[in-house]
Amino acid sequence: MENQYVVIELGQEKYAIRIHDVYEVIKMQTITELPNTVSFFEGVINLRGKIVPVISLRKRFGMEEAPVTKSTRIVVVNRDEEQVGIVVDGVTRVTTFTDIQPPPNDFSAVDVSYLSGIGHSEHGLISLLNIPQILMG
Repeated sequence: MENQYVVIELGQEKYAIRIHDVYEVIKMQTITELPNTVSFFEGVINLRGKIVPVISLRKRFGMEEAPVTKSTRIVVVNRDEEQVGIVVDGVTRVTTFTDIQPPPNDFSAVDVSYLSGIGHSEHGLISLLNIPQILMG
């Protein structure tokens, strides 16, 4: 179970989040904006009576915003004792990796500190997200 990952999509790119870090995946819902916050902070949602902050992974990675589609999801992840929602373009599957390597230093447009490694699966290579680093303000 420890090496299972949820595969998410941002545009054509695929990334993976450790299943241990994922609280749940929900459909996109209305996000209440809050003033004077960092650029990638979308606002908050009400998740069964609990207020959960939500960030945009596209904005965090410096990507252009994309329209919300029927595939858009909020991946609610555990951060310490709280949950944080991450807006992604889609969630495709749960997978395991046969091999995980550290990320190369001169990786793509995404800040390499946001990645914890590169996983190899039957579906090819997928970048593994470093959730604590992504959630840091």
